[in-house]
Amino acid sequence: MTGRLSHRSGASGDALKAAAFDLSPEPALLIGADGALAAANEAAEALFGQGLGLLSRGRISGVLPANSPLMALLTRAVDEGVRVREHGVEIALFGHPGFEADVAASPLGDGAVLLTLHVRGALGAERSADPAGLRSVVGLGRMLAHEIKNPLAGIRGAAQLLKTGAAAEDQPLAQLIVDETERIRRLVDRMEAFSDDAPPEREAINIHSVLDRVRALVANGVAENLALKERYDPSLPPTWGDEDLLIQIFLNLVKNAAEAANMRSDGGGEITISTAWRPGVRIRDASGQLQQGAPLEVKIQDNGPGVPPHMREHLFQPFVTSKSFGAGLGLALVAKLVAGHGGLIDFESEPGRTVFRVLLPVAPSGTSE
Repeated sequence: MTGRLSHRSGASGDALKAAAFDLSPEPALLIGADGALAAANEAAEALFGQGLGLLSRGRISGVLPANSPLMALLTRAVDEGVRVREHGVEIALFGHPGFEADVAASPLGDGAVLLTLHVRGALGAERSADPAGLRSVVGLGRMLAHEIKNPLAGIRGAAQLLKTGAAAEDQPLAQLIVDETERIRRLVDRMEAFSDDAPPEREAINIHSVLDRVRALVANGVAENLALKERYDPSLPPTWGDEDLLIQIFLNLVKNAAEAANMRSDGGGEITISTAWRPGVRIRDASGQLQQGAPLEVKIQDNGPGVPPHMREHLFQPFVTSKSFGAGLGLALVAKLVAGHGGLIDFESEPGRTVFRVLLPVAPSGTSE
């Protein structure tokens, strides 16, 4: 059995533990016939912020009221012997204050049930921000790191030569190339030693400086024919983050917005970047620990055709893309980086309006930019 599934010896047996692991890429709980928790996968432990040893104290049936929708779902699965699903079920277990999730209960025989949860990520609600499935991307990144460095050195050298012979008005663009190749080199260096648990090197960062840098990059590229609007709250305190990684986050989001806005047939593509203060947001980090909050909000809005409905539930997972030549890694990596900053990312989309929201924590008191 692989290390993803935490388990304890009991009546459920190895076959049931293997089923819990194989069937549930999302948070999963294996409930025995006696109502006790027999197994929980890593995603479930992170979601509830507790290991199996604590989660398994007491029976689920003992902490749920008789009229609980979750209890009714478990009973139906056992009685009917088929997989049953419910949308928007209130989950309040193991001392967690509660959240809504889409729930599936799959009978596994002998009264045992596999319970899988799909947490709906609504802004303003407490949720786990750690994206699933990124581990497969890490190995690919390590392989590509060496191949990227060689052409990158050539690009940087060429840009420096261009700068020396460029007219005064063109020198800022040449310097931008030099600066960006240096930023990419630093990111590649970090990628080579990257692991799922490696935290970003954080300091107090002015989020508007990051967004201005991103705006300058896209204005001379993918967004050069679009209207770029800003709605900044100048009173925002600094965020607690890694400047290079924050640039990477918002550069990905703004590039995606630009590509969507460029799809308009009337040529009226528009992107709005806005910031605001949103207190009261509570989230859990990848280890399940409740964070102090992420009240700094950055919104990237475009007026493109919107996210296709069939992609919305899985948009932050690797290899999900609507682009003909896209790899589908950008948003998965963005979600990973946001989670690493103790933040949250979510979106809403309809034809003519798509908004990605990123919530970030404030720099601790006593730090300065």
